[in-house]
Amino acid sequence: LNEALPDTLDARITGPAGFSADLSEAFAGIDGLLLLVAVAAVLVILVLVYRSPFLPFIVLLSSMVALCAAVLVNVALARSGVVMINGQIQGILFILVIGAATDYGLLYTARYREELGRHPDAWSATVAALRGTWQPVLASAATVSAGLLCLLLSDLASNAGLGPVAAVGIAAAFLTSLTFLPAVLALLGRRVFWPRVPHDAQDAQDAAASGGGLWPRVAEVVGRHPRRIAAGVGVVLVAGCAGLFALDADGVPTSDYVIGQSDARDGQDVLDEHFPAGSGAPTYVLTPAGNQDEVESAVAALNGVASVDATGADSPEGRTEVDGDILLEVTLADSPYSDAAEDTVREIRAEVGDLGAMVGGTTATELDTKETSVADRTLIIPIVLLVITVMLALLLRAVVAPLVLLATTVLSFGTALGVGAVIFSLVGFSGSDPSVPLYAFVFLVALAIDYNIFLMTRVREESMVHGTAEGVSRGLVSTGGVITSAGIVLAATFAALLVIPIQFLVQLAIIISLGVLIDTFLVRSFLVPALTHILGDRIWWPGRTGRVRGHEPHRTGDHADPARGGAGGDHRAGATPGA
Repeated sequence: LNEALPDTLDARITGPAGFSADLSEAFAGIDGLLLLVAVAAVLVILVLVYRSPFLPFIVLLSSMVALCAAVLVNVALARSGVVMINGQIQGILFILVIGAATDYGLLYTARYREELGRHPDAWSATVAALRGTWQPVLASAATVSAGLLCLLLSDLASNAGLGPVAAVGIAAAFLTSLTFLPAVLALLGRRVFWPRVPHDAQDAQDAAASGGGLWPRVAEVVGRHPRRIAAGVGVVLVAGCAGLFALDADGVPTSDYVIGQSDARDGQDVLDEHFPAGSGAPTYVLTPAGNQDEVESAVAALNGVASVDATGADSPEGRTEVDGDILLEVTLADSPYSDAAEDTVREIRAEVGDLGAMVGGTTATELDTKETSVADRTLIIPIVLLVITVMLALLLRAVVAPLVLLATTVLSFGTALGVGAVIFSLVGFSGSDPSVPLYAFVFLVALAIDYNIFLMTRVREESMVHGTAEGVSRGLVSTGGVITSAGIVLAATFAALLVIPIQFLVQLAIIISLGVLIDTFLVRSFLVPALTHILGDRIWWPGRTGRVRGHEPHRTGDHADPARGGAGGDHRAGATPGA
């Protein structure tokens, strides 16, 4: 537009359409840049994990197959009117599927490599790996899906739409990781792990027996000092929660949605300087014709209102009444995207509500959206907690263990949210959308609990044979490497959202990435094992831990030799994935 104007003139385009255009431009990187960054990050991590020229590409290929399947199904559902997809939902779907499918792939390949050391051929190893992997992965996928589907309770279409779309993505990740990936690995056999081709599990057993490696040392430290570890990690997490006092999640104006350059925001600033700030996005009042004068007078008397006019009053026909109603156009004195404008809308509604008038427009819509988001957050978070607790109780056949796992996960979420709030203040964000804590909670509690599921299902299986104290050490050593790798992958995939200049997605990326790393390196590696040592067999209440005859249980809290719980420990076909 400016190219067609004389050099002495400068045009600015703002208002709702201008801000929508800026948002559309910011979301333009969803299909290309976001996917490219996420895939590149995952590939780098997989190369470092596997140190193989082939296996990273196969696992990544499985993740892309899962993403394609999820997109195809969701597009079909959207065309049928079953689900809604927008740029925000699309971006989260891409990240979620790639992260979850890669995590499941890491767990399966770790177990498959382990089974290759015990079976003469790839097919029998595949069967054993599937038998040992499908249950914990299914439990993980079911837990995440259940948490996501709780978003259907939201009164906002964008929130409710994410639930089923993301659940379809998790289902695609689960199915692909336990069908396509095992088939490809079985066809390629042992050579897919080149140059570290597995021939025998004895090397892993010897390494564990010698106490070498990081995770045996971690298990030893936690086993010797569980109370100190639990107290120390707890203090760190509680200190991080202190940042919650800096959290402002009451909503942000539309003008702040886009990070960086925004033509519409610049235009709004110019408009604010020379005209009533609300000129670009009027508020509308629909009133019965008989109450027009009373409504118009009440609205015009408010301090935040610059002017009130009946639409169509200046038309040649002079028709302002439609089906017995009059539409009043209200120009606010403040920016329509400001808190002051929202307060004015509240005052207008309070003044004219009893007169049969209804208030709409850009500011009213933003106000309703924020208030609905807050109500959704209050409703959905407790329901997610209840649903996941029930699922964990059914999985672990216990009551205490699910409560411990959920409490530690919620604590890590509070730490991530608190640290994130401090970061938001430091970088100059004006606040957060009410949906940011809700989304972060659903994703972190559902996804982070996965790692505790993988750990504790293995610990329970080991405890059934060796007792809880030694079972903790065995489970931690067996799952430490692969679960840590999975956590790093998931954090990296969500961090890819940082490339999209939308404040909501950037804040979500920061909180979830922080939360996953906190859960991976502090909660799952130290806090949960320490608490399990402290509680001993009581962690499985009201169930009991049976022991195979010949295994003498250790006393609760005693140091369990990590060498006895290494990768070469108890290898049953039904055990959960090992590192």
